[in-house]
Amino acid sequence: MVLITTYRSEHFSGVETLWSEAFPNDAPWNAAATSLAEKLRFQPDLMLVALDGSRVVGSIMAGYEGHRGWISRIAVARSHRKQGIGQELIAEAESRLAALGCIKVNLQVVESNAPTVGFYERAGYRVEPRISMSKLLQPK
Repeated sequence: MVLITTYRSEHFSGVETLWSEAFPNDAPWNAAATSLAEKLRFQPDLMLVALDGSRVVGSIMAGYEGHRGWISRIAVARSHRKQGIGQELIAEAESRLAALGCIKVNLQVVESNAPTVGFYERAGYRVEPRISMSKLLQPK
């Protein structure tokens, strides 16, 4: 049985290891050192980890800007997949978002990760016809 809890600094190396396993070809701006530092500045209670003892075996990052909620960085260690941990992480993130007044949660799936769509559908998410756009802001 795992414990879903709010991320704390002592979880950093575990999340970093988890993300390197789950997202091996990720962009540099998604690195744990960058992402976690920024997340802790905004709604740190929405950065969650799944712990098996003291080992980080899952993570999810959520946010709410007053209009929509978002979830991202959902990862579960290969050794712990197919045990419902991902669904537990989503449920806890959704519960925390709902407590803030959030009524709709969005997420994005990278096209190369399309096989995970079924995982999200089992959690109640549906594909919406949208065009996703982004812009990388360079530091000045």
